[in-house]
Amino acid sequence: MTDHTDSRPVAVRFRDVARHFGTVRAVDGVTMDIYDGEFFSMLGPSGSGKTTCLRMIAGFEQPTAGSISLHDREISGVPPFERDVNTVFQDYALFPHMSVGDNVGYGLMIRKVPKAERQQRVRQMLELVRLPGMEKRKPSMLSGGQRQRVALARALINQPSVLLLDEPLGALDLKLRQEMQIELKAIQQQVGITFIYVTHDQEEAMTMSDRIAIFNAGRLEQIGSPSEIYERPATAFVAGFVGTSNLFEGSTAAALTGSDRPFTVRPERIRMAKPGASVESGLRSVQGTVKDVIYLGMNTRYLVEISGGMLVVVVQQNVDTDHQTQHASRGESIVLTWSPAHERHVEVT
Repeated sequence: MTDHTDSRPVAVRFRDVARHFGTVRAVDGVTMDIYDGEFFSMLGPSGSGKTTCLRMIAGFEQPTAGSISLHDREISGVPPFERDVNTVFQDYALFPHMSVGDNVGYGLMIRKVPKAERQQRVRQMLELVRLPGMEKRKPSMLSGGQRQRVALARALINQPSVLLLDEPLGALDLKLRQEMQIELKAIQQQVGITFIYVTHDQEEAMTMSDRIAIFNAGRLEQIGSPSEIYERPATAFVAGFVGTSNLFEGSTAAALTGSDRPFTVRPERIRMAKPGASVESGLRSVQGTVKDVIYLGMNTRYLVEISGGMLVVVVQQNVDTDHQTQHASRGESIVLTWSPAHERHVEVT
C-alpha cells in the first residue's frame, strides 16, 4: 500500500510495525512512509489502530515488532522528550493557572531560552494562529477554538520537525470545526512542517490532507490522496467508510456484469429514470422500487430496492424538484442506470 518509488524525503517510516496488548492486535503489520512537509491523516473507526500509531511516533507506546524511524533515525526505545516531535491533544492540555503567553512559551522556558527571545517568539506564534495581544489572558477566558489555537502555538513554538495532532477538533461544534480545518491547513502550509493528523471524521481528513491512510482492525487498508481514496477505493471497507458506496457482489454483480467479482458504485454516479424510458447504450440498468426518500436540503437520498432485496443508495441534487415531489416518489418503480466507468472493483474481507 506504500509507494516505495516516491523520491521525496521521508519524515516518518513504519516497517512491519505491530503493537499488541495481550491477545489484542491494536496495530498489525503496518508499513508506510510519511513525507516531509505533507499533511498526512490517519483515518479509521474507533479501535482501528490509528491513535496507537500516533502514540508510537510520539514515544508514548513502543512497538511490539517492526521499526519506526524519524528522518532515518530509528526511534524505538527513544524517550518522548528526545524525539523531534510535539503533540496537540483533543483536550488542549493547557495549564489553567498560567497565562496564554506562559502556556505558549512553556517549552522555551524549560529549554532556558532567554526571556526577551521567548517573548518575541510567543508573539510571533500568537500572530500565526490569529491571537495577537492575547498573552496575558488565562485559558478560562478563551473560547474552545481559541484554546485550540493556543495549544497549536505551544506545540509549534519549539519548531518540531513533525507535529502530531490527536483528534484536536473533536470538542468543537460543527461550524467552528469546519473553520478550524481550513485554518489548520493554512498554518501547515505556512510553517511547512509535517503534520500527522488522527481522526475518525472523513470530512476532516478529506478537507485538509495531502494523503490519507485508512485503518481498519489494526491494519492499513489503503494510502492515497483524498481523490484517490474516494474515486478508487481498494477495498469494500474503504468504499463504505469514506463517504457512501453501493457494494454489488455475488449473484447481483453477476447479473449486471457477467462476473461475481465485487464492485462498488458511488450514489451520486447513479441516475433514476421512469420504467420504459430509453437507456443510453453502454449503461448498466436495473429495475427497482423506491423504499425511502430522505430530504437533506441540498441533496435528496433515495433508498431503492432491487432484485434480491439489495438496497441501493442514490443521491441527487435538488435542482428542479421540491421535497413534496420527491417524497411522492416513495413506492414507485424506477430504473437505475450508471456507466461501467464508475464501477470500482474492490477486495471484500
